[in-house]
Amino acid sequence: MVTRLSNYFLRTLREDPSDAEVTSHRLLVRAGYIRRAAPGIFTWLPLGLKVKAKIEGIIREEMAAAGAFEVHFPALLPRDPYEQSGRWTSYGDGIFRLQDRKGADYLLAPTHEEMFTLLVKDLYSSYKDLPLTIYQIQDKYRDEARPRAGLLRGREFTMKDAYSFDYTDAGQDASYMGQRDAYERIFQRLGLEYVIVAADNGLMGGARSEEFLHPTAIGEDTFVRSAGGYAANVEAFSTAPAEPVPFDADAAPVVFDSPNTPTIETLVAHSNAVLDTANGPYTAADTLKNVVLALTHADGTRELVVVGLPGDRDVDDKRAEVAFAPAAVEPATPEDFERNPLLVKGYIGPWSPEGAILGEESATGIRYLVDPRVGEGTSWITGANLDQKHAHSVVAGRDFFADGVVEVANVRAGDPAPDGSGPVELARGMEIGHVFQLGRFFAETLGLKVLDENGKLVTVTMGSYGIGVTRILAILAELNNDERGLVWPASVAPFDVHVVATGRDQAAFALAEQVSASLEDAGFDVLYDDRPKVSPGVKFGDAELVGVPQIVIVGRGAADGEVELWDRRSGERVVVPAAEVVARLGAGRG
Repeated sequence: MVTRLSNYFLRTLREDPSDAEVTSHRLLVRAGYIRRAAPGIFTWLPLGLKVKAKIEGIIREEMAAAGAFEVHFPALLPRDPYEQSGRWTSYGDGIFRLQDRKGADYLLAPTHEEMFTLLVKDLYSSYKDLPLTIYQIQDKYRDEARPRAGLLRGREFTMKDAYSFDYTDAGQDASYMGQRDAYERIFQRLGLEYVIVAADNGLMGGARSEEFLHPTAIGEDTFVRSAGGYAANVEAFSTAPAEPVPFDADAAPVVFDSPNTPTIETLVAHSNAVLDTANGPYTAADTLKNVVLALTHADGTRELVVVGLPGDRDVDDKRAEVAFAPAAVEPATPEDFERNPLLVKGYIGPWSPEGAILGEESATGIRYLVDPRVGEGTSWITGANLDQKHAHSVVAGRDFFADGVVEVANVRAGDPAPDGSGPVELARGMEIGHVFQLGRFFAETLGLKVLDENGKLVTVTMGSYGIGVTRILAILAELNNDERGLVWPASVAPFDVHVVATGRDQAAFALAEQVSASLEDAGFDVLYDDRPKVSPGVKFGDAELVGVPQIVIVGRGAADGEVELWDRRSGERVVVPAAEVVARLGAGRG
């Protein structure tokens, strides 16, 4: 049945919403696809639901082609499975927790690994039941501290999450590639550019983790890629460790006065003024920056660590989150420094001339970790743990020893790719999908085992595969618009054709009725603007804003049986006999 705009639930806005930060947010609200209910939470209107359903339809087709079966879990989940996995606590403030009238704990699902695992445990017990891949398209809830950019980062969002179950690693590899290939087909059908990058494996381990990133300037993720084909999220980028350097002939550390030099910039300037520069001026790369971080562990304990890294590098917050997960990471506070008097702010170092703690502990007595570039034999200018004093010729592996190596330094354009494929460049991207080998973490934790060919119980191995449905919708809106409104690709447009009757002549409305009916009979989904007392300018403005890619204008030429075809994507407008509309638009479909 033709959808008539005169009684359709749609109101467009002439002005941009005041809280809109990005184009997709602005246009989706103005065109009547979504409405804000609360920060990061949106009401879906008929147009928005139609586009969302089109995206979900493509996903379902490719999931079916990959042999996956659809299920649907509740969004309101009990505490116990998440307690077993440890995530009731480790999620921290990132989830919505609530209680029922009897005081039982529940949460609004941020993700469903536990529920998928328990469902298969409940129903399957033999290797003959595997491999299995099941998925759902379901809303997720996360208590984002700063929801932003409309649908791109919200507190409620729709995801497709799939999970594969195998009893051998080889089987998991095959399931993983099947989902990975399906993702490529999905994004190709949606017309989305993507880059597959290596990602961090996270706490659950697993042999492989890859993200599908859509390159965009508004992306929240930074990724690196080389001309030789290497690509990785910055969190997963690994730095080649420094080669050991002989230090037998190196001079012993020398403490020197360095008043008012608490920053790397001031230290470099002062060093070049007072130290021997016969071998060239000192730069920030010659200094060892020592950053104090505070880790809050799942049990609530707080631990300080000192991280030593070249002075020309800064700590990347996201890389630090990954490196120290599941602990929360933040810079040390003034109170932390007060409680640790050996930390001389601005002059911290791993070696001290007075009261140094020798051996493999740092001079401050606090766990000391270093960047991979701080290799054995490398010599540094660094803090002497004395107010207004630094030391030069402080050698790693001789004068100080690290408790470990940690990757938290920022990645820069020109850094060498770890696979030797050349220098990397940096780009911004938005995550649209993630394929991940979970391994046996959840199966082991929740007791998912099956009998193998020999009658022996073996732990199932799992893969996890997610696609952000509502985020993809927003990205498609970001990509497909012009100065007048949205211009959807045909594959996800809310309607195939938008018929607009203009003027007051009833002949135009009669012909528009005929054209709409003919298109509907031919299998087109038609939106017909039949509003009788609305000006042509308003109708055209709404048609441009809503973004249906094919528009049929029925107006002045109606008496002669002619209409105008308007292709919003190409901008082409052509007058044709009304009798040819179905054939012309049908040919464009093919």
